[in-house]
Amino acid sequence: MQKMLRFLFYIVVVGYAGITLGPFIWSIITSLKPTSELNTFAVNIKHLTLDNYKMIITKFPFLRWFINSAIVAAIVTFGNMLFNSMAGYALARINFPGKNFLFLLVLALMMIPGQVVMVPTYILLSKLGWVNTYMGLTIPFLTSNFGIFLMRQFFLTIPRELEEAATIDGMSRFGIFFKIVLPLAKPALATQFIFMFTGNWNSFLWPSLLTSTSDMYTLPVGLNSFYGQYYQFWNQVMAGAILLTLPTIVIFLIFQRYFVRGIATTGLK
Repeated sequence: MQKMLRFLFYIVVVGYAGITLGPFIWSIITSLKPTSELNTFAVNIKHLTLDNYKMIITKFPFLRWFINSAIVAAIVTFGNMLFNSMAGYALARINFPGKNFLFLLVLALMMIPGQVVMVPTYILLSKLGWVNTYMGLTIPFLTSNFGIFLMRQFFLTIPRELEEAATIDGMSRFGIFFKIVLPLAKPALATQFIFMFTGNWNSFLWPSLLTSTSDMYTLPVGLNSFYGQYYQFWNQVMAGAILLTLPTIVIFLIFQRYFVRGIATTGLK
């Protein structure tokens, strides 16, 4: 009976893996196909080529879009890691009037869809002259309610005795935060890094609204220009999608161990 259940379990796992990996494998194969074989289901290994990737990199300002995405994702990610950690630590360790209200406010704001504040945010950025600038793409997104909640939950698991011992030794609050608390928060920081980097690297809606010239496009917005009004070269589209996906896959593989630990220790299982 146990062998039968285990066999069924493996069948389900393999089937789910096939359903999950199927579209990704299809995308890779399609990105390697020449245009003449794009509408055929058969795959001729001898005809697979990297010409689609070469075309994207050479005929489009791919490098410029890649740099824009890297700059925006890096600034927003590291800004969130710093400011969310500071806010989370304050809510977890510092007693001040209105702390509980602020924490409830953070939780409440997590329930509000981003589309609700889209128009007023755009009007504000327009009046500040930040449309089509790096400031408009980064500064409004340097904090995250989810990131604050994540860091607060993790800081609550750190023993207070460590901070009390550091206080007795004469260390300041900032010293305790940067030299003791943050080094212990590597799993939560790695989790936050993956969420923030992936979200901002793949972000399309806000960059498409805030950028109006090709030199300021991020990679998802730039790759969207591959779509024609009457036709789509899906091999080129898939090649661009693969290039867009690779950095997030690498980031996840690097931080996977810390990601699992961060989810487990913050009570988000």
